[in-house]
Amino acid sequence: MTSADANPATLDAVTIAELVNSGQLCPTEVVDATMDHVATADIELRAFREVWPDRARRAARELRRDLDAGAHLPLAGVPLAVKETEGLESPQARRLLAAGCVPIGATSVPRGTTWQTWGYTDRGPTTNPWRADRSPGGSSAGSAAAVAAGLVPLATGNDGAGSLRIPAAWCGILGIKATTGRLPSVNTLNAPGPLARTTADAAAYLDVVIGTDLASQVSDPFHGPPLRAVWSSTLGYADVDPHIAGTARYAADRLAACGLLEWIPHALVLEDPALAWQSLRMNPAGRDAGADLRRARNDHQLAGLFATTDVLVTPTTPYEAHGHAGPGDRVNVALTWAFNLSGHPAVSVPAGFAADGTPLGVQIVADHQREDLLVRAAAALERLQPWPSPRYPVHRIGSPL
Repeated sequence: MTSADANPATLDAVTIAELVNSGQLCPTEVVDATMDHVATADIELRAFREVWPDRARRAARELRRDLDAGAHLPLAGVPLAVKETEGLESPQARRLLAAGCVPIGATSVPRGTTWQTWGYTDRGPTTNPWRADRSPGGSSAGSAAAVAAGLVPLATGNDGAGSLRIPAAWCGILGIKATTGRLPSVNTLNAPGPLARTTADAAAYLDVVIGTDLASQVSDPFHGPPLRAVWSSTLGYADVDPHIAGTARYAADRLAACGLLEWIPHALVLEDPALAWQSLRMNPAGRDAGADLRRARNDHQLAGLFATTDVLVTPTTPYEAHGHAGPGDRVNVALTWAFNLSGHPAVSVPAGFAADGTPLGVQIVADHQREDLLVRAAAALERLQPWPSPRYPVHRIGSPL
């Protein structure tokens, strides 16, 4: 079976755009297949708070007219799930729609509790595609679940403390937080980014949203000198499950064994960013001398690190996915929110599995504006350690594997 003969709902974003632009696939066919899949699979998954079939079909018809008139769009016909709190008017959503994406619906986010690593719908909580009794993470909960379960190839997310990277890790997909400030966002801690099943799809998304050109990093990630890398399992302050740290380190060591990473000794010790993050989040315009000082010291440590190193590698989360009752006293953002304060780009890449069968991620952080290094490392790991297939028959969604 060729790509053109396959069910459009099973294709990745890059392939859909190629087929739609070439006239081998009609945008309305993609929408119809996607809506059929969502109608059955999302009964259990509950990734979407709203689905927009009429809007999607109208957008597909308009896209078909544009293509017939000679347009060529980088993401033509690609079904897009949209994080509810961003909506269609966010800067990244507008750019994705202008590039040809077709909006399918609004995905779940947390509501009504102080913990943010879950998703709310009026039909019940969003489930993790790997285990129905586990959370998908958050706050981009529904976006990650929809992508991981194969309902859409791309979804919007934003990341203020780990809201892209944590659900990417727990759902076994890719989540990239762009450099803070590359695109306007809801606050100074927040940055946009994609949730995707392939590095090529994530790169295509970033190229549209932040104006990068990352295709070469995907096509040949092993070309060029190794990336100088520093490993840290705790960043100097976090409590991290040893199995999770070991899984992330094993994935990173595979990159080192093939020559992509070159380990550099560096005793990185950051200060716990909790107070500084909370101070800035609660009062963006205010000044807290203690929080400012802690943030400045961490910024100084990171500037020194990236002066001699290309990437920093850590586990994405300190713990595995929790149940729907909440995380208890676990701080799931312990390894991610430091880089919201510092503004560095970071990616979570599938690394392996926890003992309960849910996915885990390895986090890779680069210097400001160096998303290309993240894409190169992610593409290399995807080739070395193929990620688990996220496309399940409906009866397997929510079942442990």
